[in-house]
Order: sequence, then C-alpha cells, then structure tokens
Amino acid sequence: MRYSGIGGQAVIEGVMMRGADKYAVSVRKPDGKIEVKVESHKSLRDKYAVLGAPVIRGVVAFAESLIMGIQTLNYSASFWEEEEEKHEEKEKTESKGNELWMGLVVMLAVIIAIGLFVLLPFFVSELLSKVIRSVHLRGLIEGVIRVVLFVGYVKAISCMEDIRRVFMYHGAEHKCINCIENGYELTVENAKRQTMVHKRCGTSFMLVVMFVSILFFMFISVPNMWLRMVLRILLIPVIAGISYEWIMLAGKSGHAVVSVLSKPGLWLQSLTTREPETDMLEVAIASVESVFNWKEFLNEPEPGLAEAAAAEESKKEEPEPVSRKEKREKPADSQGGFEVVEIGDDDDEILQALDRYFENPEDPASAGDGTK
Repeated sequence: MRYSGIGGQAVIEGVMMRGADKYAVSVRKPDGKIEVKVESHKSLRDKYAVLGAPVIRGVVAFAESLIMGIQTLNYSASFWEEEEEKHEEKEKTESKGNELWMGLVVMLAVIIAIGLFVLLPFFVSELLSKVIRSVHLRGLIEGVIRVVLFVGYVKAISCMEDIRRVFMYHGAEHKCINCIENGYELTVENAKRQTMVHKRCGTSFMLVVMFVSILFFMFISVPNMWLRMVLRILLIPVIAGISYEWIMLAGKSGHAVVSVLSKPGLWLQSLTTREPETDMLEVAIASVESVFNWKEFLNEPEPGLAEAAAAEESKKEEPEPVSRKEKREKPADSQGGFEVVEIGDDDDEILQALDRYFENPEDPASAGDGTK
C-alpha cells in the first residue's frame, strides 16, 4: 500500500477530503444531486517552520482537523435544515457570525471532551485512593475507565439512525482512500471491494491517545490531587502530538510489528464504519477527485523502484570488469569449443607450405625448407 497523503472525514450525507493545499466537501442534497465545495487550505505548519517539528506538528494538525471538521459538519447539515437559496444567502450575509459561532462550538466540544474523557476518569480513580494506595495502579485504572467510556460512547451514538448513516459515509471515505493506495482505479466497483478500515483513521488516533495517556499518567504523578488534575489537562497537547506521530508512522509502514500494534484501532473502527451504499461511494469519489489527481498517482512509479530499475539497466549495458589473469586464461573468442585465430599476411607462406606437404608428403620441396 502506498501513502497518498490525503485524508478526510464523514459529514452529514457527505464526505470531506483534504489534499495538500485544498479540501473538498461533497454532499448529497435532498434533491439527489451532489454538491461539491472546494476551498484552499494552508496549514500553519507550512507558514511557520517551528510548527512542523515532531510532536508539535501533531498538536497543530489535531487542532486544524477539529476546526475544519466542525465547519464541514455545519456546512453539510445546512442543506437539510433549509432550502439551498436560503443557505447561499445566509452564507454570504452571516459569514462573520458563523465564524464566531464556530469558535464557540469548538471550545464547547473541547470542554465536554476534557470533562468526559479526562476529568471524570480522574475523579473516579481518586475515589479509590483509600482502597488503592499505589498511584501507578490508580493511573492504570483511570486509563482503563477512560477507554471504557470512549468505547461505550462510540457504541451508544452508533445506535442513532443519523449517526449510522454518517458511519456509512465514513466507510465510503476509507474505501476510496484504500482503493487508490492499493493501486486500483477509483471507480465504484473497485471501491466496493476495499476494506472499510484504515490505519490513519481518527478513530485509531483517539484510541492511541487513550493508551498514551495511560503511560503518562501512570508514571508522571505529584502528591497534590489538584495539581495532578491540572497536569492531565496540560499534557493533552503532548499526548496528542505523540499519538499523531504514531498514526502517521502506522499509515506509512507495513512492518509486522507496526501492523500488530495497529490492530486495536482497526478493531474499534468496526464501530465507527458501516458498509456504504453505491450512491455514498459516488459522493466520496467526487470529493477525492476534487482535491487529488489519482490517475497521476497511479501512473507514478513507487519511490525507489525507478532508481532500482535504472541501476539494473545500467548493469546490463556496462560489461563486467575482467581481471588481467582472466584475460590471459580466457580466449578472445571461441566457437564450438575451438579457438578462432585471425590469420595475417605474414602467416600465408607457412600455410601454403603445409598444404603442399599434406598433398605430396614424399616431395622434398613440400617440407617447407624456406626455399622457393
């Protein structure tokens, strides 16, 4: 599997795909048509070199993905909340208000996530402090509670009809990316045959965050309870950055150890993906083609293969070096096991004398005594 560099997420009745410098949101509107919105996107990592450093880039990528995800979800939902004309008019007249609203929604989402998946497990584990004295063991229990809460949350929302359809579009997104990264033309039929899981999925990322937090909170501890709580909040960006590095490594590597360690995240994706319908794959394909030239990607040789082929070709064209000893032992040319010797003008007289001897051996003149 080759790394394509594209990623995305499912939205309401659609798929968002992000390429190198732009992203597209494709939505199946109530009238059945596919609406595609393409916007340019420049990451802060491209503007400021320091933000592209390991771990830091993961924090930036996570924040940008969160903001973009909520924006695209809001955009896709607008087609089902009002008529298209009202949607377009509202988008023009209330853009500033929407930006403010988006900021508030992002802040609220972050606060709820921290409260549910960070602080709640922490306080539950602290209630066990009188029974369990070991800080490390309580940190492990806290992490287990966090994972159980996350899996339970995903399982609960998957029972909702609207969320199930979002998960179907999530499966369509994965199938399209897997299709081109496995070297197939991006068609509905080819996409149908692909798996619904992917190593770079956000679901896997969140599970990795849970496991990394277990390691951090088991071994980084202070005596004061409130200081421990503050440390858990402050370490969230660091944990997210480390988890991002792992997800990117897993997405690019086919190593057996990496594949085994990626299995839990792939298993969890069975809750966040569903088999998509044909029209959902069409929406996902429209989104991919708006930001990524998959035909050019498939025609490009894999990294390293072109260099290897050129080196092999040069070996065929250049003769292998022969040592002086080999030159003395090996005849210049041979046919059928006999050496082929080129005869010069100086050897012509000797050959004529040999011919006369074999024709008439009794004739003394044919002995080749050098007289004419």
